[in-house]
Amino acid sequence: MRFVLRLFGWAFAAGAIVFVLGAIGAAGLIWHYSKDLPDSAQLRNYEPPVMTRVHAGDGSLIAEFARERRLYLPIQAVPKLIVEAYLSAEDKNFYKHIGVDPEGLVRAAITNFRNRAAGRRPQGASTITQQVAKNFLVGSEQNMERKIREALVALRIETTYSKDKILELYLNEIYLGAPAPGQGSYGIAAAALNYFGKSVHELNLQEAAYLAALPKAPTDLHPFRNRERAIERRNYVIDRMIENGYVAREQGEQAKKQPLGVNPRTISPNNIAAGYFAEEIRRELQDRYGEKKLLEGGLSVRSTVDPKMQLMARKALVDGLVRFDEARGWRGAIQKLDLSARDWGLAIGELPVLGDVAPWRLAVVLDVAGDSARLGLHPLRETSGQLKSDRETVTLGSDGIKWTRRGRVSQAVSAGDVVYVEPLEGRAGQVRLRQLPEVNGAITVMDPFSGRVLAMVGGFSHDQSEFNRATQAMRQPGSSFKPFVYATALDNGYTPSSIILDAPVEIDQGGGLGMWRPDNYDGKSTGPRTLRYGIQFSKNLMTVRLAKDVGMPLIAEYARRFGVYDDMLPVLPMSLGAGETTVMRMVTAYSMLD
Repeated sequence: MRFVLRLFGWAFAAGAIVFVLGAIGAAGLIWHYSKDLPDSAQLRNYEPPVMTRVHAGDGSLIAEFARERRLYLPIQAVPKLIVEAYLSAEDKNFYKHIGVDPEGLVRAAITNFRNRAAGRRPQGASTITQQVAKNFLVGSEQNMERKIREALVALRIETTYSKDKILELYLNEIYLGAPAPGQGSYGIAAAALNYFGKSVHELNLQEAAYLAALPKAPTDLHPFRNRERAIERRNYVIDRMIENGYVAREQGEQAKKQPLGVNPRTISPNNIAAGYFAEEIRRELQDRYGEKKLLEGGLSVRSTVDPKMQLMARKALVDGLVRFDEARGWRGAIQKLDLSARDWGLAIGELPVLGDVAPWRLAVVLDVAGDSARLGLHPLRETSGQLKSDRETVTLGSDGIKWTRRGRVSQAVSAGDVVYVEPLEGRAGQVRLRQLPEVNGAITVMDPFSGRVLAMVGGFSHDQSEFNRATQAMRQPGSSFKPFVYATALDNGYTPSSIILDAPVEIDQGGGLGMWRPDNYDGKSTGPRTLRYGIQFSKNLMTVRLAKDVGMPLIAEYARRFGVYDDMLPVLPMSLGAGETTVMRMVTAYSMLD
């Protein structure tokens, strides 16, 4: 009996020693890894990078600028369904644990023991708080030291912030993948828009469950490339929601039968042909607020662009440029493709296309027979960005090449030629040959009463060239500058009935440069005429005489006030528009005259 008691005493003493040594070791470990832990108080001043959004005059969204596409949503505005889905998928004991979940650790250890035997990937046991610590403070290195630091920071976070605040940070920070190229989503609000074209309040059960499934592996759960795996993971989340009592089993089973329903939204200035307008806004915002504020500041911009007016302005410019260009004949195909080795759809699908020239389509000539040619259109793309497998063919007949000045189709194109075509109105399957104009131009439409720019087109295609010919191209205004010469005169003692001589004039240019002898467009002079006549018929001789009398320094000052030039050279040829300015400046100046 005494031996048994002694044995128990030794066991107790040994256990006590092991416990003390373990406690000392744990304390030492905690002290070691706590020495340089990041301060969790940083989260108090956290300002997430939020994308800038640009709206048209009617409120429609035309562009977004961001490094991380994120819309910040306070926890009070997050629907209960979303919270339940994420808790079920990531951390069902979130509102019960202290930052680290012992139950989850034990469950993960057992699962990983089984997974190791089956050769599967180990399962993590990070709580939502630990994920916040990793994303914001600790980093994502895959080692044991990082996991220890992550757990310690999570414990600190739990003592500093409420559960709702931690969940808010998590739901707005997580990366949730990209349903389509260029649509990387950070946070649930941006993801709901990018994946389903909805706000978070409009999501149904299966949609919320899919978004909750994404944090585990957003790339591997892509809705188009890995659809079956994505559905499997979504259904797993729904099962957890049923198990946790958030969803009735009947409702959950019905949701699991539904397709993913992912429908990526398309937000592009090309929707209203406003690429140049949006780019001009981007430049202005960057100049005014800086790149960081532009891409991370969450600015909400209401622009003046009128979508209907913008489309009309672009059509007017394109029609004019194409008409001018085609009057000079057909220049030939863009390039040649060898169609003998592979599928013509893949061959032309590799070529870049202009996304803002619709209804024009890039096409390749497949064969020419008689007075017609069969063309294959550039394949459209799936929402995932992949080329569609469908192949569309159209016919180019004699009616589609009339403008080219070629007698037959075979004289205009040959097999392998890459060209642009446009559908012939009212004739299904028939197309008209098109070519990208070599001459370019610009249009600006402004409300003269408010100065609002209602439309701006800086060239034939923004995808082809981002150079904005409305705001960046310097060109001579020519006779369009004359009204400012006459306006200066009227503001300084002249009247519309004042008489100016319309007769030849000679100006000594000095320095051995000889005499400058301007002339009227028609080469004629009409003698004494009124100021009204001079501006009405745009008489060069009258304008030069008037400018000489008024004085070019005064005209230069008025040109500055109107914004045509910043510092105009006060010489007489400038009165005939010999300087250089932009379309935007001229339109602004004319709006003042109105």
